[in-house]
Amino acid sequence: MVLTKACAYGVFGVLYLVKQPKGRIVSLSEIARAEDIPEKFLAKIFQNLTRSGLIRSYRGARGGFSMARTANRITLKELLEAIQGPLCFAKCLEELEDCPKKDNCELRKVLRKAQDGTMKILTQNTVADLV
Repeated sequence: MVLTKACAYGVFGVLYLVKQPKGRIVSLSEIARAEDIPEKFLAKIFQNLTRSGLIRSYRGARGGFSMARTANRITLKELLEAIQGPLCFAKCLEELEDCPKKDNCELRKVLRKAQDGTMKILTQNTVADLV
């Protein structure tokens, strides 16, 4: 599993929003400038986060973004998957992957344990834990 640059930028963008006073709407350019993230890249990431219901988008001259939920109600797994899709250690662990050895592959068993442990940690920790 590789976390993309989009994941890092998305997390930094969300953390910036979390640190703002409740209800404050922050422009994309302010977040991009403050976190040193390319604005167009951040816009694409924030589209996914808005679609997933983690942040709220506002249009117009005073438009921007704010948190849709509190930081302690967003797990790290939920945040990362909203940015880059389902997290998986190896293709053979995906439900749709058809591998003839999947039922008795020792490597797959170890990778499953590693993935399950990682997912447990990402589910038990929230964005609030990063602030």
